[in-house]
Formats: sequence, structure tokens, C-alpha cells
Amino acid sequence: MIRAYKFLMRPTVGQQGALTEMLRDHCSLYNGALQERREAYQHSSKTTVRYGQQSAQLKGIRAFDPERQGRWSFSSQQATLRRLDKAFAGFFRRVKAGEKPGYPRFRSGKRFDTVDFPKDGDGCRWDATAHDPVTRVRLQGVGHVKVHQHRPVAGKVKTISVKREGRRWYVILTADQEQPEPLPATGSMIGIDLGIANFLADSGGEFVPNPRHGAKAAARLEAAQQALARCKRGSKRRRKAVETVARLHRKVRRQRLDHAHKTALNLVRDHDFIAHEDLRIRTMSKAPAPKPDPATPDSFLPNGAAAKAGLNRSIADAGWGVFLTILTAKAECAGRDVMAVDPRNTSRRCPVCGHTAKENRPTQEKFHCVACGHQAHADTVGALNVLRAGLVRREAQPA
Repeated sequence: MIRAYKFLMRPTVGQQGALTEMLRDHCSLYNGALQERREAYQHSSKTTVRYGQQSAQLKGIRAFDPERQGRWSFSSQQATLRRLDKAFAGFFRRVKAGEKPGYPRFRSGKRFDTVDFPKDGDGCRWDATAHDPVTRVRLQGVGHVKVHQHRPVAGKVKTISVKREGRRWYVILTADQEQPEPLPATGSMIGIDLGIANFLADSGGEFVPNPRHGAKAAARLEAAQQALARCKRGSKRRRKAVETVARLHRKVRRQRLDHAHKTALNLVRDHDFIAHEDLRIRTMSKAPAPKPDPATPDSFLPNGAAAKAGLNRSIADAGWGVFLTILTAKAECAGRDVMAVDPRNTSRRCPVCGHTAKENRPTQEKFHCVACGHQAHADTVGALNVLRAGLVRREAQPA
């Protein structure tokens, strides 16, 4: 199995300058390759420039500009060209599917923040086994950069990436490791219902509160963004304001990740089987369609966009997608089973008699079956129905 590790780098002042130049030159290569593809298509719509052709030109480009392109790893430059090729592949796939195409765009230096090295030892080397107690990563054109390795890396390092986040630099490793030993069986099975009022409710009647990290930081973010809007573009004061906004967003993201990891870990340790709703989060967080007013041309009726915007912010703040991704990964490592089930009517179906009706849920929290009179918390009822559906689906799957 493949596992990723992310460590903070501690470069010197000179190494920071070299890392910045590496990003700048790879960004220039990306934009140049994109320009070549655009001009080829404008010259003749039947002319297509592919990755193989652009990769074959790298040798000449490095010889022509040894100061900016010749000093960096050849493999990392190939990875940058593959990145562009992947962007075009996604563009054509969306065109064929009838989706919004999103033609690849030129990248500014601020929007190009990652350089990939496809193989450890080719332009880069993860040096964690040396006699020096300080872990380092060697990067061609930069040197040996100190790394704050807060946990050991298991398995063989396959790829290395360097990423800039604000003023900080990170190294991201992917390691190929053997399947770990599964956790001891507990004999417990659980269903979970994700929500806004509570982050999740389980079939055992327990609740995990919603920390609402984004809502708690909203006032500070609003003040920081207002201060940023008042700054003159290109000024030193504006750069500091941008860093302040980025730092606040980074803190919220880390808090959300920390909560997701801890919650998923507790579930995986305590239960052998976990069922959850197969949520279409992107569809749930779409803006409502406008309602034209038939009586008045070029005018629209109220469509609840303001209320839906608040709900969308709450959904994004909860981070359901991140949590489910982490839960699936941890369950795979621990040898647990995770099952996604159809979420329709899970909070409207009575777990006692099976009666399904909209009237069974008179309020957001209350569940009262109109057929048998069963009463419970609506989220707990949803989790029970999710667990039952998950067990049915697991039994129906072929061995």
C-alpha cells in the first residue's frame, strides 16, 4: 500500500532563495509548454502537441538556458510537463462529458507552489538513515535541507514533492509499505449519521459535537480580509496582510484535519464494521437555481439563496468529505470494513416498524413515528437505519 508523509522543512536563507527560484523556473516551464500548445492549436486545430514531444525538447531547453533550466532535475521538469498534460486530459474529459470545460490557465508565481520528483534518488534523495541525527532531504540545485521529521517513515520512499505554503516549506513523501497487521477484532458494528448540529451521531445513541472551527474564526478572518482590501496592491503592507489571512485559513484547516483524524481513529479502534451515508457533498452544497418572475420580465422571485449560502458554509466547515476519506484510509490500514449506503429516507424510516413518511420527523432533532409511536433523536434513527442498510449490503456482496 502507498502512504504519504508530510514534514516541515527548515531551509537556510540561501536555500529558501534557491527553492523560490526552483518554483519560478518550473512555473516558467509550465507556462511555456502551455503557450506552445495554445499556439499550435491556433495555427491549426488539427495540430496537437503532446507530452512526448515537449519532453523531447527538454534537452535543448536546458542547453539553451543553463542558468534557469539546466540547474534543476530533469525528472522534476518532466513531472511538470506531465502535470500540464494531465490538466489537458481533464479538460478534454470534461468536454466529452458535457461539463464545464475549464481550459488550463497560465500560472502566476503565487499559484505555482509544488515541484514533484518522481523517484527517490533521481534529482532528490531522502536522507533519513545517515549518521547525522538531523534528517535531511537532498535536492538538486538546492542542497541538503534540514527536515523536522516528527514520525518515522515506514517502507521504501517512492516519490518526493516540495511544497510552499505561505512562508513555510514542506516535503511530501510517498512510501510503498506492506499491509500492516490488522487490529484485534472487537465484534462491534456501528452506523454513523453526519450532520451540522452534531458532527456525527452513531447507532449507539452517542454524539460527536461539531467544533465549527470556521465559524469560530470567522470574525478574525473578516477583519483580516477587510484589512487586506484596504492595502495598496504591490505594497509590503499588502504582502503582510496576505500572510495574515493565509495563516488564519491554515490554522482552521489544521484544526479541521486534527478533529477528523481523532474522530476517525476512535471509530476504527472501537468497531469492526462502520456504515455511513454515501453523501453527494458537491450536489448538496450547490447554490439554488434562480426563479424568474413570470409577471415581470428580467426580474426574479426569492429562491432562498441567502439561507442556502449559510447552510453551504456549515457543510464546508464540517468537512465531511475530508473525514470520510480519512476514515476509509484508516480502516484499510486497520483491517476494518467501511460501507457507504444510500442516504435516502434514513431519517424518515422508523427502525421499529419500518414505516417511512415525511411526518415521522416533525423537527430537525425529533423523530416520532406516526404509525407505531416510536420516539427518538432523528440523527440516532438515521444512524440505526444506515447500519442496517450497511449490513444488508455487506451480506449481499459476493465473497
